[in-house]
This record gives sequence, C-alpha cells and structure tokens, in this order.
Amino acid sequence: MALVNEHFLKLPGNYLFADIAKRVNVFRTTRRQAGLISLGIGDVTQPLCPAVIEAMHRACDEMGTDEGFRGYGPEQGYDFLREAILKNDFLPRGIHLDIDEVFINDGAKSDTGNIQELIRWDNSVGVTDPIYPVYLDSNAMIGRAGTKDDEGRWSNVVYLPCTAENGFVPALPDRRVDVIYLCYPNNPTGTVLTKDELRKWVNYALKNDTLIFFDAAYEAYIQNPDIPHSIYEIRGARKCAIEFHSYSKTAGFTGVRCGYTIVPKDLTAATLQGERIPLNPLWLRRQSTKFNGTSYLSQRAAEAIYTPEGKSQVKETIAYYMQNASRLLDTLRGLGLEVYGGENAPYVWMRTPDGVSSWQFFEQMLYGAQVVCTPGVGFGPSGEGYVRFTAFGSHEQTEEAIERIEKWMKR
Repeated sequence: MALVNEHFLKLPGNYLFADIAKRVNVFRTTRRQAGLISLGIGDVTQPLCPAVIEAMHRACDEMGTDEGFRGYGPEQGYDFLREAILKNDFLPRGIHLDIDEVFINDGAKSDTGNIQELIRWDNSVGVTDPIYPVYLDSNAMIGRAGTKDDEGRWSNVVYLPCTAENGFVPALPDRRVDVIYLCYPNNPTGTVLTKDELRKWVNYALKNDTLIFFDAAYEAYIQNPDIPHSIYEIRGARKCAIEFHSYSKTAGFTGVRCGYTIVPKDLTAATLQGERIPLNPLWLRRQSTKFNGTSYLSQRAAEAIYTPEGKSQVKETIAYYMQNASRLLDTLRGLGLEVYGGENAPYVWMRTPDGVSSWQFFEQMLYGAQVVCTPGVGFGPSGEGYVRFTAFGSHEQTEEAIERIEKWMKR
C-alpha cells in the first residue's frame, strides 16, 4: 500500500490565512447584515498600471500571429526580462550579476517554499520570529523542522525573536546554524535592517559556512535611502545568500504571477565528503524538471514596469499604499497603542492592549468593529500579543476601517 508522508500530519490543520477565512465565514453566517473590511491578508486592491496592461495587450496580439506565437519558454525566463532586472534592480546599486544567476518564477512564495529542496533534510534551520509561515511549513513537510510543541515551536528550528524589547533586530545565533531565513522589509512586522545590521548576518554566514535565504519581496516599499534593498549590497553576500523577489506587491501581480530568484554562481554547499557543489546549476536542474516556467504574457508585463512610464506608475501605486500605512500608524498611535512598521513596508504591527492574546483580539475586533486583522501568533511564538494590519486596501476601505476602529476602541 502507499504510505503517506507523515510529516504533513505535523502541520496545523489549516494554513494561517485559511484559518482566518474560516473564522470570517462563521461571522458572516451569523451576522449577515454586517459589511466586513479586511486589513488581514496582504492582497493588493489597486488595478494594474497602464504600462503593464498595454504590454500584456501587445503580447496577446503577438501570440495570435504565426511569427509572434510562443510555446514553451526557457526555464530560467526570457532574456528580455532578466536583462531588465539586472539593469534596473541591481546595477544602480553597484551590484554586478550574470544573467544566468537570474531565475524567473511565478512569485516568491513558490521559490521560498521550494528552495529548501537543494539541501539535505537534516540541515539545521534558523528563522527570525515572527516569520512568514511558508518558510517553516515547507521545511516541516520533509521532516527538517522536527515536531511542534504546544507553544507552536518546532523542535529542530532555532528561533531568533524579533520583538519590541530588542527593537525587532534579531540577535545572531549563539551557535552554528546551517540555513537562516531573513525577510526584510519584514513580513509581518514591517520593520527593516540597516546595512550595518545586515552586514553582521553576512559576516556570520561567511564565518560559519551558513546559507542565507533572503526574501526581499517588499524592497520596493523602502523609503529610507540608507536601508539596503538587496543583500548583495553587502560584500561577500554572493558567497552565502540566495535572494527572492516578487512583483506581487511591487506591481500588483498577485493575479498575474511573476517574480524572480537570484542564485549566485559563487554560492556552494558541501557533500558529506566535503566536496563543494555550486547551487546555481542544481537550481536550474530542479526548475527544468519541476517548473513549467512563467507565461510569456506575465514576463512581458513584468518587463513593462522597468520602462520610464512603468516606473512612474508603479511608484504612484506604492505611494498610495504607503499613505494607507501612514494613516493606520497615526490613528493607532493616537489611540495610545504600540505600533511598529508601516514606514518602509506596507504592514503595521500592533501590540494588543491589556495583554489580550492575538486570536482573542482578532475575534474582538471582528465582532466589535467588523474589521479583519491577522493574529500575530500565526507568524510564530514571538508574534503572540501582536496583530498585523495590511495597507493594501483602498483609501476608502482604509478610512472606513479606521473610523470603525476608533469608534470601537473609544467605547
């Protein structure tokens, strides 16, 4: 008989946002007249910018002609997009990469979940806490994370707490760790690392032969010019880090699906015999076998955000969301609440008042204000006592949510 992969049975019954959706549906069945506003899941609301729409239309027209039709595309992505990435995302920051180090994907979630296939199941893993759930869940699915205790901690994971008490700056591990996940600007806390802080991680990785998985999905939201947009701004990072990017939040591609991953040719991992193996060709082999590639239409759409018109239009949309973040920050602070993030990222991280648990506050706000947030504990043990708000709503939705929250909390 076929035997199930029992590591899946160790996972929580639902993915975090599926659990939120389930509770929201229960609310809707009992409060049919209540109109909910969601500041929970980080999906975008603003339309694709005109430059992207025009590019997709042109690509569709091409596909309808004999000379312009495209079938299977190259596994790493089309050169026109990879060259645009190198020219616009890295060269202006003094980062020189080879085109074969760029891998186009269908969004950062896929690659951040799949990248762990490149390493042995018994590698140790370190994560900042709280953290995007996909990192841990994908490692748990093959047994690398161990077992989960009653507080939500995996037995084989090194947790690096990020809380108000340490300024949301994680301390370096007090022992060697094989693989470390970093996400900056951070999801869920909305906080960032300075160049000096990020340099400490690169130096630690080089000293300890540690591999860093660096998720830069929200780098386009950085407002402070002193905050690094890429880990490769730090000398030596090419030898220790893989970096993930997404157009989902940068350009509203949550429904279009496109992003990219950088796997430097300098990056290696060891066999049990001590032989150093380059990871770049291994990732190409994996992608060629298990990934069908990103559609031609999506890649032409992504290319369009690098045009002068596209850059201007995307910048406007990002400013739109950051205005929401600013309004949330000002309002919640005005109510006397502790809030963080929201200045270089589209997320606002709030400590729950009076020691209320994350899920309890979620329920209270859901039924009291008809506003949906995300319980912080869903992102890890150090998220208990916090909730996350997203700035991805419309101005109108955000303002209405703010009014409801103010009215509810002043009762």
